[in-house]
Amino acid sequence: MKKEKVIIKNETGLHARPASELVKLANKFKCNINIELNGKNANAKSILAIMSLGVRANTEIEVQCDGEDEENAMNEIIQAINNKFGE
Repeated sequence: MKKEKVIIKNETGLHARPASELVKLANKFKCNINIELNGKNANAKSILAIMSLGVRANTEIEVQCDGEDEENAMNEIIQAINNKFGE
């Protein structure tokens, strides 16, 4: 399992568009991908789960990838978050 902390830099946090981009990206991989915020875990392949976390701007989250393609998944997700999902 790989874990990495990252700060959400989008002005509106993980609102609908960046959350949907994250879900689209996560669904490309076979491994399990979770986002943790304040002790709550959400499946990164579920838009409802991501939105339920209520991630705001400048909030640190932990990305957790576990499975056969976890390294590639982690790299791409961290890169997308750092690039503000293209916003």
